[in-house]
Amino acid sequence: MNKKTIVITGAASGIGLETALLFAKNGWFVGLFDINQFGLDDLAARIGPESCFSRVMDVSVADSVRRGIDAFAQKTGGKIHVLLNNAGILKFGLFEKVSLADHHRIIEINFKGCINCMFHCLNYLKQTPGARIINMSSASSLYGIPDLSVYSATKHALSAMTEALNLELARHGIHVCDIRPPYVKTPLLDSPEEIYSIKTLKILLGPAYVAKRVWKAAHAKKLHWNIGTTPALIFLFWLLPFARRFIVKMLTLPPEK
Repeated sequence: MNKKTIVITGAASGIGLETALLFAKNGWFVGLFDINQFGLDDLAARIGPESCFSRVMDVSVADSVRRGIDAFAQKTGGKIHVLLNNAGILKFGLFEKVSLADHHRIIEINFKGCINCMFHCLNYLKQTPGARIINMSSASSLYGIPDLSVYSATKHALSAMTEALNLELARHGIHVCDIRPPYVKTPLLDSPEEIYSIKTLKILLGPAYVAKRVWKAAHAKKLHWNIGTTPALIFLFWLLPFARRFIVKMLTLPPEK
């Protein structure tokens, strides 16, 4: 195959969908993976069979990932230029208000799912010149966010793993980076209740905006892509390190009555 190739998890909606459309538009062969069969079928029809491969895949199940990645690699002659670890879930709520099963599921998908994908893509990435891994992290990786404690923990862990693998895999010519946006307008944020941190921090970014940063990350070497309001938070934390806890509390917890 002469086209460049990208594997996208969580491709059926939001950032994954916009990224798939952008890369396909620019001549890439796109691997679409998600648990949403209907969403995948619709997206694959929009892109066309000559530019994509789609398959239902649960990133939390290692064997599902292995089968999906191997099937994609058979279509591309064993080449994977980019792996985008985008699949993720969240559950708003104070720690004790979220079920233990939901906490575990967040870890299974957001963190262990990325490990599964990187592990099973690695041999194909090694044999593809200029390959890279792009992990979808979050501004919540900078400091744990109330109402999103376990989600924040998975993103903090993912950014740490990104840094480690950026060093480890350089010897194979594989560049590893992450993207750390604040809240993005995706179905993940659909909630019947008003979320205080969304009200204060605002949802400023659309998924197409983030997809454009994924495109840049696929063509440049940078470790952390801090976008939206994330650079401002980093600056505040640097300027006022003693006030980090207070800043996060002020932005994410409603005043006590």
